[in-house]
Amino acid sequence: MAEIIQKDGTWVFDGEALRLTPGRDKNVSLLRKELGELLVPLTALAGISFEQGKKSGRLRLRLRDGADPLLHATGGRLTEPHDPYQLLVESDRYGVAEYFVDEVRNALLLDQVPSDPVDAYLLPGPAVPLSVSAGDGVASFDGERVRLEWKWQAEDSKSAAGPRTLPLADIAGVEWQPTVGLENGHLRFTVRAAPRKVPPKYDPNAVELWGFKKDPLMALVAAAVQARLPHPSAPVAVQEAAPAGDAPAPAPVAEDDHDALLRRLRELGELHRSGVLTDEEFTLAKQAVLKRM
Repeated sequence: MAEIIQKDGTWVFDGEALRLTPGRDKNVSLLRKELGELLVPLTALAGISFEQGKKSGRLRLRLRDGADPLLHATGGRLTEPHDPYQLLVESDRYGVAEYFVDEVRNALLLDQVPSDPVDAYLLPGPAVPLSVSAGDGVASFDGERVRLEWKWQAEDSKSAAGPRTLPLADIAGVEWQPTVGLENGHLRFTVRAAPRKVPPKYDPNAVELWGFKKDPLMALVAAAVQARLPHPSAPVAVQEAAPAGDAPAPAPVAEDDHDALLRRLRELGELHRSGVLTDEEFTLAKQAVLKRM
């Protein structure tokens, strides 16, 4: 087992997974504290590195593309203070950090873990229910529906429309954009059959962010929703429920594809057991795979 303890946090590797615990230091970001402890399976890793500096260094984990709904929802836009896969290392612990890197790299080699993208989330995403107040609104998610409520600073068009409730089945995508310079950020939900996108300031399916302390917490809502949407790279998409007669006939499957469908069934079972998929989502996804078989 390898372990490194710093003010910024504690990382522990037991040969099969890394346990990342944020520190209690005042400089640790609010997002990392709210996200809490992460358990990252070795199979989700693409690599690890350590960068030395004069006063401090930095441990960095590189996850396989598509393994973490948080990284997918934020599109790589989490800055260093908020990135849970970085750890600030004090200069007197450089030797420990290098040993930690060697242990993880050796395990990756021994287990022959590939670094290519995955087609199913290997981390469950933030726990629900959760609610975040930032920018011009409050976004809440209970695992089945998103609720958007507006603050007094919101545009009249939003306030007049009142709170929004978006069932998960109506959500086709989610995006989080941080505030950069003079450009405001946002948390936006792409809703099926909704009109074309309008600026987040006026979009009833978006919370506009203005660059304040709690803005990054909206990324947790984005990740929690993303974890419960079909994986964008899944070989068989998780189909949403449709009225009878509206669903297209399943395409014929070549004989060679049956192994892939069997693997997909196993993946869906793992996602269901880990809580990423609800009972209803699992049933719908399983039925879609079985129809193709």
